[in-house]
Amino acid sequence: MQVPTLRDVYAAKRLISQYLPRTPLSFSGGLSELIGAEIYLKHEDHLPLGAFKQRGGINLLANLTPEERDRGLITASTGNHGQSIANACRTFGARAMVVLPENANPLKVAAMRALGTELIFYGTTYDDARGHAERLGQEEGYRYVHPSNEPLLISGVATQTLEIIEDLPEVEAIVVPLGGGSGVAGACIVAKAVHPEIQVIAVQSELAPAGYLSWQQGQLVQAPTQTFAEGIATGGGYELPQSIIQHSLDDFILVSDDEIHYAIGLLIEKAHTLAEGAGAAATAAALKHKEHLRGKKVAIIISGGNITLNQLEDSIKIYQGTH
Repeated sequence: MQVPTLRDVYAAKRLISQYLPRTPLSFSGGLSELIGAEIYLKHEDHLPLGAFKQRGGINLLANLTPEERDRGLITASTGNHGQSIANACRTFGARAMVVLPENANPLKVAAMRALGTELIFYGTTYDDARGHAERLGQEEGYRYVHPSNEPLLISGVATQTLEIIEDLPEVEAIVVPLGGGSGVAGACIVAKAVHPEIQVIAVQSELAPAGYLSWQQGQLVQAPTQTFAEGIATGGGYELPQSIIQHSLDDFILVSDDEIHYAIGLLIEKAHTLAEGAGAAATAAALKHKEHLRGKKVAIIISGGNITLNQLEDSIKIYQGTH
């Protein structure tokens, strides 16, 4: 697997701009006051599918050969990656199959079904679903799409960081949630190529720390996934993103699920923003890490907004209970 370059990200930007709008980078006075830094929110929740993953799917499908598209594509997902592949397959006229854990986010399931995707439910975790998708790809000859070990996905989602730096050239730190690692890897590629002093900070839940442990130990590590934030609920580190972030990521913060729930409520009250668990994780980390961010210009990536009503209710209860 070839590591994407900044040139690849610029190529992805030119392509993706034909299909997707640029997302806003908005200053948040409320969060800035609370954290003691100049806080800007990168609103990937404003994309049509409500998540940053949409960028990667468009970039991948646009670059596949006609033969690969004709074979049909299969992938595994907890939701947002699956929506991205489903949407891109619909755009480029390819068959899409997504394997999901049986307890997948119902909003994301409904969105994929509406896009005409063939849904296959298997197992109780994302990694169960991923293993089944890989087997089906091998047995049936489908083009299997790994959620992270795909250079075109990484260069596609890296365009969010390119937009941040274009809109805020003086940015000093970028805080990014990590599930499979494509978003963080993309941030490292862009930030370190444009201005190596920009800090890239990854975030994961304490209840799904495989990416953190893989980065910390310098090898791919498996770990249990018990977080409610399905967008960052991956049970292992992945080769390509880990190879990128291993020597370019500046810091990695673990947050509790309660801290993520609190951040969801805080984003509603202070920033008029509705984020899902993964989308609020970076805000939770900025709060936890605020002493290290004080006085800096900080971009926080709101990676997605596809939250269920039950998750939102839990978050509001936790947020209100701390006041």
